[in-house]
Amino acid sequence: MADSGTLTGRRALVTGGASGIGRACAVRLAGAGAEVVVVDRDAEAAEAVAKEVGGRAVAVDLSNLDAVSALDVDVDVLVNNAGLQHVAPVHEFPVDRFSLILRLMLETPFRLARSALPHMYERGWGRVVNVSSVHGLRASAYKSAYVTAKHGLEGLSKVIALEGAPHGVTSNCVNPAYVRTPLVENQIADQARAHGLSEDQVVEQVMLAPAAVKRLIEPDEVAEAVAYLCSPAAASITGSSLVMDGGWSAH
Repeated sequence: MADSGTLTGRRALVTGGASGIGRACAVRLAGAGAEVVVVDRDAEAAEAVAKEVGGRAVAVDLSNLDAVSALDVDVDVLVNNAGLQHVAPVHEFPVDRFSLILRLMLETPFRLARSALPHMYERGWGRVVNVSSVHGLRASAYKSAYVTAKHGLEGLSKVIALEGAPHGVTSNCVNPAYVRTPLVENQIADQARAHGLSEDQVVEQVMLAPAAVKRLIEPDEVAEAVAYLCSPAAASITGSSLVMDGGWSAH
């Protein structure tokens, strides 16, 4: 666990920070001493998290690229977490949905990093942490947009790592399998209806089938990995993917 004062004097921005992994990251980074900017389209929920961590909330639709480019990203830690999911075969996948997912989950992280890096370079220190997924390393059927976006995020993260290294900036991905978040809980309910299974059966027979560890990951576990990558102990880790998939990719 990172020391409580590791990030004292640092400002962190967390996208999708109002719930799930993002909220857990906001709480954890604040606990390490960071001033946290909670960015989410849900203004009320973002404000509640910001109040909890003594930070600041910014309500914005991160799929609106003009709004993203207008954000103040004068931060030392950037956590790209916001995302969504859509499940459909490639030949039936809605083209506008595909564009939305890539815009939110790949172009928005690029734009935020583009805006944040000059400040990080000036200070000689920065941390970019991209919440990727096991789907940044492996594919699943019916998730073409999500898998494409996460694979792209992996590549972007590595490029930032190579460019940022001379300036004291690291860039890494965290790659969880299914995490107990509202996004996943909605998928469980949808798949239960589609397959005629109970929600427990969906988790056991569908979601956790490829994993050796048969449980959902908790958001706090992901947040701990994010905090570690921001800690002094991880200063030499960059361009990497920290896999926490319960053994999924060990196959």
